[in-house]
Amino acid sequence: MGRVTARRRVHHVTTGDAVARPDTLVVEEPLEIRVNGAPITVTMRTPGSDVELAQGFLLTEGIISSREDIVSVRYCRGAPVPVPESLRSSPPEEQAANTYNVLDVTLAHGVPTPDVDPTRNFYTTSSCGVCGKASLDAVRLISKHAPGDDPATVTAETLSALPDKLRDAQKVFAATGGLHGAALFGTDGTELVVREDIGRHNAVDKVVGWALENRRIPLGDTVLLVSGRASFELTQKAVMAGIPVLAAVSAPSSLAVDLASQSGLTLVAFLRGDSMNVYTRPDRVKN
Repeated sequence: MGRVTARRRVHHVTTGDAVARPDTLVVEEPLEIRVNGAPITVTMRTPGSDVELAQGFLLTEGIISSREDIVSVRYCRGAPVPVPESLRSSPPEEQAANTYNVLDVTLAHGVPTPDVDPTRNFYTTSSCGVCGKASLDAVRLISKHAPGDDPATVTAETLSALPDKLRDAQKVFAATGGLHGAALFGTDGTELVVREDIGRHNAVDKVVGWALENRRIPLGDTVLLVSGRASFELTQKAVMAGIPVLAAVSAPSSLAVDLASQSGLTLVAFLRGDSMNVYTRPDRVKN
């Protein structure tokens, strides 16, 4: 699993007993995303599928709308690492270590560079500081792939089978218990891609980035399943990617339901066993 997991000592305590043993934990590290050399955000993520993560983030934030908007994505050197002068074999500016925690995305000619003002608030952050109406209006204005007209339908039976498929595919979660999962399925239940991350929004961005890299945006005729709740930020990402059905095993937020309703997204939550709540566009879910 490489850098995805790490081993740490833990004292396991039960009534009347305690034992020291190694434990497997999920790795959490920062990823700085740059656009045309300028830093725009830092997210705490589980390493892996970083290029997908960066591309998905840029699409769900409305900075790009297709794979053709990107020329390249490459790892950059991280912060300089002190090296004794006697050991240097190159100029000081060449002594920075590649930490694989910094990615630079080069945009195609004509694609506007995003505002890099440090006070900018991305809508994927839970502390964006804007009211509900402003959030809804922002997504409405920048979305190019809203799923309102997508004719996709999915059966309740197909939806009911998806959580078990996601859990079976979450190999790192099985080892650590510390990751969120996001999976993209066809409306017939065919598994297309599964990604895990310590951040639920990162897991979704990795899925969207996979679709972008494979030139499948907008993601019509698909279902996005998330392992936790359906928040505004995850609903936003589904809308921005043109996904017609978002399903969650836990509860939705009120703003998530409002955004789904406005955008024509089918929002399913409390998807457990053969039971589910369909909050918006129930016409897409067939018995």
